[in-house]
Amino acid sequence: MSQKAFSLAAGVVFLLIAVGHILRVIFGLTFVVQGISVPMWASGIAVVITGYLAYQGFRIARKSPSGV
Repeated sequence: MSQKAFSLAAGVVFLLIAVGHILRVIFGLTFVVQGISVPMWASGIAVVITGYLAYQGFRIARKSPSGV
């Protein structure tokens, strides 16, 4: 797998995760892990982190030459 393909795939995965957290915040959905409710601010932090990682993945994919 080339660096371009990997970076693009990682960017898409992180973007989907960020969108999921954005939807959680918009719709006020609860998220429970082993009986503990995850606070809404955790999704806010997750949006920032995964959004940044998605941006970097797309940026690197755009810069990388398409090769093997």
